[in-house]
Amino acid sequence: MMNILIWIVFGLVVGIVAKLLMPGKDPGGFIITILLGIAGSLIGGYLGSLFGQKGSGFMGFVLAVAGAMLLLLVYRLIRRSAAA
Repeated sequence: MMNILIWIVFGLVVGIVAKLLMPGKDPGGFIITILLGIAGSLIGGYLGSLFGQKGSGFMGFVLAVAGAMLLLLVYRLIRRSAAA
């Protein structure tokens, strides 16, 4: 149970950092921020493992934020095209 809580908090922090680095109006709220952060962490960790990174420490955080930013960009593109 504690691991799930840690992933949620880590996802929240990663999602907030990704939103701060990508300014603009986002079509999501608090829950979307957490979900993008958690999914971004998983994607960033996976991509890092493909390039031989362990995904822990500072580099793991950077990869998680990069993954969350990528997902945020895709999410924005999908929401804009659906709204048009």
